[in-house]
Amino acid sequence: MHDRHGGVATAYGWGREFEKLGCDVRLIPPVYVKPFVKRQKNDATDAEAILEAALRPTMRFFAVKTEDQQARAMLFRTRQMFVGQRPQMINALRGHLAEHGLVAARGPAHLKRLADAIAGDDTALHAEVRDLGRMYLGQIEGLNTRVAELDAKMRCAAKKADLVRRTQTMPGVVPVTALAIETFARDLATFRRGCDFAAWLGLVPKQHSTGGKARLGKTSKMRQRDSGHSWSLALWLSSRLSSGLTHRIMAG
Repeated sequence: MHDRHGGVATAYGWGREFEKLGCDVRLIPPVYVKPFVKRQKNDATDAEAILEAALRPTMRFFAVKTEDQQARAMLFRTRQMFVGQRPQMINALRGHLAEHGLVAARGPAHLKRLADAIAGDDTALHAEVRDLGRMYLGQIEGLNTRVAELDAKMRCAAKKADLVRRTQTMPGVVPVTALAIETFARDLATFRRGCDFAAWLGLVPKQHSTGGKARLGKTSKMRQRDSGHSWSLALWLSSRLSSGLTHRIMAG
């Protein structure tokens, strides 16, 4: 028995439930289903669109992820959220203290100047500003601790999976990048060739070809965002290593 779903929220959970019933579950990317949706959106038209898309001979499907894969995906995205919140907190603190005459440059490297001013007794900061500043510093320190804990979890997970260990033998691929591919990429055997995998990463140019003339644009942004950036950095590092510029990378 075959079952096909559009790859939307809760699709993996339902897919695993259908697999327990003996179904062969295949998911379709929503972007491939959207062209078949008619004027009004409802359950009936959505189901019809999924069926129409599934019947196309060139349609591409992807498998249901395991609970372990989704747990690791949550690990990545939680870390990404904390990393994004950290500069928000630092910039907010900088902005508030600048209104009270305490100016510091951007970036975590200059946070110590603000922390020293809040903790010291020789500045003219208002008492309420000091208290709120300590709250900001506590939140920032908490984010640093959580990010470090998640980094440790990711390094530990990267050591356990055989595929992740083998992926790290590639030039420029660090444990986090290898773990991201194992977590977010579908079965690599489903990619017909290497350029298909590159397209999934978004490392291919946009096509503006017409009339038999190939016109290529900038690199496409249509990619798997969680791992595409990591692989872009890995490829950049690999190219630098192969060109004999190792000392510049290590110095920078």
